[in-house]
Amino acid sequence: MYEKRPVSDIQNKILNGISDIYEKAKGYFLWEITKGVAMALKDTSDRVAEDALKLDIYNLTGDELENYTYRNEGISRKPAACAVGFVRVKGKGTVNAGDLFETDGLIGFTADEACDVDGEADIAVTAREAGLKGNVPAESVINMPVTISGINECTNPEPMTGGYDAEGDSELLNRYLEYVRDPPTSGNIAHYKAWAKEVVGVSDAYIIPLWNGPNTVKVIIIDQEHLPADEELVQDVQEHIDPGISGTGEGQAPIGAFCTVAAAGAKTIDISAAIVTAEGYDREKVKTNIEDILAGDFSDLAFRQYYISYAKIGAMILEAEGVLDYRDLLVNSSTSNIECTREEVFVLGTVTMNE
Repeated sequence: MYEKRPVSDIQNKILNGISDIYEKAKGYFLWEITKGVAMALKDTSDRVAEDALKLDIYNLTGDELENYTYRNEGISRKPAACAVGFVRVKGKGTVNAGDLFETDGLIGFTADEACDVDGEADIAVTAREAGLKGNVPAESVINMPVTISGINECTNPEPMTGGYDAEGDSELLNRYLEYVRDPPTSGNIAHYKAWAKEVVGVSDAYIIPLWNGPNTVKVIIIDQEHLPADEELVQDVQEHIDPGISGTGEGQAPIGAFCTVAAAGAKTIDISAAIVTAEGYDREKVKTNIEDILAGDFSDLAFRQYYISYAKIGAMILEAEGVLDYRDLLVNSSTSNIECTREEVFVLGTVTMNE
């Protein structure tokens, strides 16, 4: 490992290589001339140290990391994607392409195209900004910040979907390391996994070879939040690998390989317990803290561990801010560990806090 070195260290190393028959004390000719040489060498040494750091992928971030992964294996950072959906408007007037609809939290969506409305109409919209934040729940897009003549009200009957954040440094690094440690080649399992994870929104995939006989492959995917993928994401991956499950080689899969893409199943985990909260804590806030810590742990388990320990759930509840103690813990109405299949991921259901 190269490290930046002070001038004094470089100078001392030079002086140590010179015979002691010469005077090397500070103020003498040799000391002065080697000081100048050491200062010049330090600039070179610092540049070498900086370049050495850039050769170690674990030290890289941002554009430097992406440049490294692309230069070495052709792996680029997956971009962010905008959420899409539709709003239902009522009234009599014209919604123009670009007209704005918003949530109370100022998450904006614009109309994809113009539409004449006479009573009620569904308008396709796209989030103004890319990212997960655009995946807002149903009945939340209820504002028109700029009046649309004749349109009285709006809402989204269904959740907005398809919004994803740009791939982070840790995700890009892990995808690169996975690629080099288990190289995809000739349609092997690693190849199908890599193809699935190339698609924006996919965080991981589980591959089942020969799942429905010879020349068949099943790809089970989860989204960026390690939850079962929605239909749109499943279709995106299907089109990328084997459009129409045709086996014709029109996607990434080779000719003769019939690939079926499906979302992971959800193994829902419902929690109930009597929770003793610390003084001064709002119980609803404590409940949110419990939900956050449990959901985060379940996310980490996706496609990596296929059971949840009853004891660990109790330990995580105690880790949540505002929790002093608990009793009568039930996980899916039992006190046993919970298992899921390899095609499922754990998903937090309801958390019930009893007195």
